[in-house]
Amino acid sequence: MDVTALRALQAPLKDKYRETPDAAVITLKAHGELDDQHIACKVETGRAIALAGLHPATGGTGAELCSGDMLLEALVACAGVTLKAVATALEIELKKGTVRAEGDLDFRGTLGVAKDAPVGFKAIRLSFDVETDAPQEKLDSLLKLTERYCVVFQTLNVKPELSAALNRG
Repeated sequence: MDVTALRALQAPLKDKYRETPDAAVITLKAHGELDDQHIACKVETGRAIALAGLHPATGGTGAELCSGDMLLEALVACAGVTLKAVATALEIELKKGTVRAEGDLDFRGTLGVAKDAPVGFKAIRLSFDVETDAPQEKLDSLLKLTERYCVVFQTLNVKPELSAALNRG
């Protein structure tokens, strides 16, 4: 896809959202079923069922997906798509590229071993390796705009309003 095709694809959506801001607000949903035999949750991904379970560092076998890995995978996917879209909009030719996310966890917090250990990632690092002839100032803009428009990156960067509920079935 080139910049003209991308703009043509997005122009009617941008116009619609400018005229009717409420039309731009949607609710994404995820659904899972608790596994009745194991400490696991079957998550519908829209393409397949993903079975998430305990990480080996918390007693899991490693046979199921770790939700922490899934979070980093979502970040990589979103950042990669955003980088490609922004590169297209800026007319930067990317010959090749890779996206990596790494996150540091202290499982003492998750297991309740140390009250001073955080539950969750202490740090997340996102990096891109690209093969391109673009000048550095264009690459600097590419990174800045990718950070700005990546939904998962911004969700992690600016804490959203969270709530949880436990209901009887």
